[in-house]
Amino acid sequence: MLDSILTEAGSSAITLTTTGMLACSLASVLLGLAIAVCYMVCSSKYTKNFVITLAILPILVQAVIMLVNGNLGVGVAILGAFSLVRFRSIAGTSREIGAVFFSMAVGLATGMGYIGYGVVITAIVAVLMIVLSKTSFGEKKEVGKQLKVTIPENLNYAGMFDDIFEKYTSEAKLEKVKTTNLGSMFELTYLIGLKDENSEKEMIDEIRTRNGNLTITCGQIAKPVEEL
Repeated sequence: MLDSILTEAGSSAITLTTTGMLACSLASVLLGLAIAVCYMVCSSKYTKNFVITLAILPILVQAVIMLVNGNLGVGVAILGAFSLVRFRSIAGTSREIGAVFFSMAVGLATGMGYIGYGVVITAIVAVLMIVLSKTSFGEKKEVGKQLKVTIPENLNYAGMFDDIFEKYTSEAKLEKVKTTNLGSMFELTYLIGLKDENSEKEMIDEIRTRNGNLTITCGQIAKPVEEL
């Protein structure tokens, strides 16, 4: 099942035939489509162009490997040269890079005639991707909310709301101070953990009586941009 269909029994040399080429190409197309579908299931943000790229990448890699007659060293060198085109486009996320390597690995397998191996790898990695993406594995638990308070420049913000935070929050930390409105005001950014979610309005009411009823924003902490 895991033997190459392009090699004869007792020989490691690849013999490229029309039947073998068509079988490998069909396998590359089907596995590429499976990878594209898997990526769409795992990711809520994707583009049609990227999904199409994932679908056709295995057969492109397969074509390169077959052109160099199974010489992996030459094939990888050629694909490495082709990958320089990537630096002329927008950098992808770690998930996109992983999907590209997934497609390339399957293309390498089918290009060498290991169709069974390619099918097994596609099934294992696809199931793993779906399971890990649909569960909480690797997620960083964010506790609390982000509170932004605008105050006039003549107020000393150091410890200004400590008594209010002590009353309504389990923790409160001043993360950032920014001038706004041409320097006439300060915007204070806090990370807070509420003792009781239902007390949010009461806390905001007490803060706005102290900051002169200026803008107050309380919401979820912004998620960082995906990185490797």
